[in-house]
Amino acid sequence: MPESTTEMLGAERAGEELDRAALQAWIDSLQLGVSAPLEIHQFHGGASNLTYLLHYPQRDLILRRPPAGHKARGAHDMLREARLMQSLRPYYPYVPEVLGIHEEEDALGQAYLMQRLQGVILRKDLPGGLSLAASDARQLCCAFVDRWVELHGIDVQASQLSVWGKGEGYVARQISGWSQRYAQVHTDDVASFAEIISWLQRELPADSASCLIHNDYRFDNVVLASDDPSHIIGVLDWEMATIGDPLMDLGNTLAYWVQADDDAEWQSLRRQPTHIAGMLSRQELVDYYAERSGRTIDKLLFYSVYGLFRLAVIAQQIYYRHVQGQVAHRAYAGFGAIVNLLEKRALRMLEGQLI
Repeated sequence: MPESTTEMLGAERAGEELDRAALQAWIDSLQLGVSAPLEIHQFHGGASNLTYLLHYPQRDLILRRPPAGHKARGAHDMLREARLMQSLRPYYPYVPEVLGIHEEEDALGQAYLMQRLQGVILRKDLPGGLSLAASDARQLCCAFVDRWVELHGIDVQASQLSVWGKGEGYVARQISGWSQRYAQVHTDDVASFAEIISWLQRELPADSASCLIHNDYRFDNVVLASDDPSHIIGVLDWEMATIGDPLMDLGNTLAYWVQADDDAEWQSLRRQPTHIAGMLSRQELVDYYAERSGRTIDKLLFYSVYGLFRLAVIAQQIYYRHVQGQVAHRAYAGFGAIVNLLEKRALRMLEGQLI
């Protein structure tokens, strides 16, 4: 296995173990040509849904399931994610093949099984043994945007993918929905985001377009070819994909994009190697996306601030579960501080200090 992925693997966390008997019975029913012995490893890099590597002598499989504890309405829907992937794969070959969907709320719980794409996944820093010249890093960034533009360019009517959205009014629904979700999980030790929410409501633009958006498009959700890390062979984590505004998708990605000249405080949140020489800056990313997609981006500040607010809500949902004692992973204890830092950065954006 590539070093970049094995470093995120470990034993199943306490309270997140799979029921082996139920799991094996289900896999046997799928007739995938795998048999014991089975080794189960858990990916520890994510903070939302639970992902496991099922290692058989014949092949590796990936299992995805929701977390335990309180979940926001509509969140962590593994059945929806799997079915969307099945619908999208004929039009977007970077989607992994879904091998089975487990719908019952039994010992195993709702989950799905998919193929494992063998390749490199970038985390906070480049994996050991991998180096990228500045020209290669830039080529990778461009490929990253190109695959994104391809997704946004799918004709959702002709492909019958329009069923995965709710129609016009996407931007307004997002601001309303994320604001309500933040209120539901707010704790006294985190920022209120009141000024940010009021500003987003005042500045609300109409939908710029309607297309299939990933909603969490970043480097640790793409798989690179082992022999050519500037080539993307897969896109992962389709839980939040929907029919929506592509510029809102752009704002989501910008919220994760930490560049080389950012201050130390913002660098502390970096989770992908967007700081290395050759990587596009946020402005260059926006400009290249606009060029390749042909879209006009008039309200970049709105989409950028929205991306930070949405990320803060996601972090707060996880932190809330930690405060309530529903998840025990020690890393979640610091998510409240992350929420506060995201509000601070959003306010600096409104002051015109940042893109």
